[in-house]
Amino acid sequence: MTQIRRLVLDVLKPREPEMVEFTEEISEMECVDGINSSLIEVDEKVRNVKVTVEGEIDEQKIRDKIEDIGASIHSIDEVAAGEKLVEESKTLQD
Repeated sequence: MTQIRRLVLDVLKPREPEMVEFTEEISEMECVDGINSSLIEVDEKVRNVKVTVEGEIDEQKIRDKIEDIGASIHSIDEVAAGEKLVEESKTLQD
């Protein structure tokens, strides 16, 4: 079975927990080697966050953790799988 190495998620999270606590909770998961969380948009009650997770990812465990924290995944914006991570290359359309 192919191993997912990177997930980039569009996440809608409540104001609480704060970004640091939200990111730390996910980073403590066994399947996560590293995580970046970037604030994209702020609303009165919620935050739109781009979450990039790398490791030997278990997608369902990541989903469950995010939901346990009280957030929801809007979309999966990028998936990298296989023996190594492949970075995107710019094209003439970019």
